[in-house]
Amino acid sequence: MNQDPVTALVTTLTKYGLTVATAESLTGGLLAGKIVSVPGASLVFNGGVVSYHTQLKHSLLGVDAELLAENGPVDPLVAQQMAEGARHTCAIDGRPADIGLATTGVAGPDPDPQTGKPAGTVFLGIATRHDSRTVPLSLTGDRPTIREATVAATIEEALTELSTLGTGFPGQ
Repeated sequence: MNQDPVTALVTTLTKYGLTVATAESLTGGLLAGKIVSVPGASLVFNGGVVSYHTQLKHSLLGVDAELLAENGPVDPLVAQQMAEGARHTCAIDGRPADIGLATTGVAGPDPDPQTGKPAGTVFLGIATRHDSRTVPLSLTGDRPTIREATVAATIEEALTELSTLGTGFPGQ
């Protein structure tokens, strides 16, 4: 019997003694909520930051202020820096989370007034101790559908990252 992806994420993190932290914008805490809905998540989930307002991406997560001013909050590098910031902001006893996950984008229904980017434009950030990356998404649907699809894609990307455990996971 296969586990659902979020249970698989918590199970895998637990198996390897790894932790995760989140930084969310368009998902507004939905990602963290999915993770903590799994029994045992307290062993692996350090915490999360909902940085819905652009200024909080800088003040809480350390996203470069000039980057935000020039490119706005819906940007691949912003997602990457949010994920890195989540790892450090949600450190426990001075130890950053092993994996940081971030979501930023436009859920719609209309283009974002700050950026002019169309609804469905989403960037995921994934950060470990040695590496970070961004995953661009172009989603369709209404606001709840885009938010749910973003969470599902983020969990799948985290599982992809964890699938490298056999070859020396960079978070260890």
